[in-house]
Amino acid sequence: MALSLRRTEQTNIELLRAKFSSAWTRTDELFDIVPTREVLTTPIVWRHPFIFYIGHLPVFSWNQICGAILNWKSFNPYFDDLFCRGIDPDVDTGECHWHPEVPDAWPSLADILEYRDNVRDVILESLEAVSRHKSNDIMAQGGRVFQMVLEHEYMHQETLLYMIQQLPLHKKIRPKNCPPSVFYAARLSEPISITAGKARLGAKFTDLSFGWDNEFGEVITEVPSFKIDSLPVTNQEYFEFVASGGYDDEQYWRPEDWRWKNLEVRHSPTSWMKSDDKWFYRAMFDVLPLSQVSSWPVYVSLAEARAYARWRGKRLPTEAEYHRAAYYGPNEIDTAYPWGDDEPERRHGNFDFTAWSPMPVGCRLAGTSGWGVRELFGNGWELTDTQFSPFPGFAPYVASYPDYSQDFFDGKHFVVKGASWATATDLLRPSFRNWYQAHYPYVFTKFRCVSD
Repeated sequence: MALSLRRTEQTNIELLRAKFSSAWTRTDELFDIVPTREVLTTPIVWRHPFIFYIGHLPVFSWNQICGAILNWKSFNPYFDDLFCRGIDPDVDTGECHWHPEVPDAWPSLADILEYRDNVRDVILESLEAVSRHKSNDIMAQGGRVFQMVLEHEYMHQETLLYMIQQLPLHKKIRPKNCPPSVFYAARLSEPISITAGKARLGAKFTDLSFGWDNEFGEVITEVPSFKIDSLPVTNQEYFEFVASGGYDDEQYWRPEDWRWKNLEVRHSPTSWMKSDDKWFYRAMFDVLPLSQVSSWPVYVSLAEARAYARWRGKRLPTEAEYHRAAYYGPNEIDTAYPWGDDEPERRHGNFDFTAWSPMPVGCRLAGTSGWGVRELFGNGWELTDTQFSPFPGFAPYVASYPDYSQDFFDGKHFVVKGASWATATDLLRPSFRNWYQAHYPYVFTKFRCVSD
């Protein structure tokens, strides 16, 4: 006879059941944007085709929960291996970490969808099974493995969207529930003085019900005084840099960034395009005059943000400066979010699919930090010039996924903080760290400038 579950465990299981159902619904809605005829398309050369991700999400779920924790017998070992890990090559050299060999032909979409549906059924069965399972694996305790799988799904939803953005408009299907974009004048940015003081990075393992290995341990650091823009740089502000010849002036670019820019023949951000003498912006489902989105934050790579900052006689913030500006204030109280300790809501920022595009910068005043710095969460990840590296005491604690972070402590990836419009609320915690290469220009990353 199966042991009965305590009421609190049963409540947690029902919460997880709802979260998985919601996550899968959103994932399916995003894949529905891509017509069946386009699933083998690779809109970004550094990524697999869409069909890989249709298989990767259920495979990751199976491997981490049913395989690593419960040791259940696989019903498709070939898929479990083929779709187990994606690619993130060095965009400068093409070298890549280990991943399964790309097949001559991907399995059929019908077979992958059948596998996905089978996995989803057994994941729901596993919710109670893991609770009853006597395991010393830290991931089996407190629902950690389920939260890991959910957050993995959330992160890939955003990956899927910035891949979809690179598709031509006629190759994607606009969702029926897609809200209209918002256009109005931006608020004026101003420099905010941040006094010297402490910043808390990372977290103690015991303080989080779940965190990725790179979030641990906790570091308290002293940050010198600095000034930071109250708002991120807009398309209009960045256009002034482009119009002044900034992409053709080597003095603003680091040597490695200049080489990359010339190799890629870049003259503007990825989402911009020029026709005759007119500039346009490629949004997710529309091509808009650049002037219409002048108040939206500009999305650029770290290399392009560095050049703009140098053009202005400034620089980009460090991870520690971001934390100082976001989670502290003149009263030196360390808060859970920039706006305080209230749980994230739509009034705090453009995240969790409030919109399907950026919005005018500074549009959510309720998200302002204690210093008066706005929009540190939402509307785009915040670029920092801090290399992605481990905190003291780092250890890969997920035995079935030991190289989650370690492969990217390579000096080529840099920390981004905050959230974009496509970032799930579960990821809005101070210790969460995202990371991208300096020469990877496709993601929803904005930036602001600082000075000493």
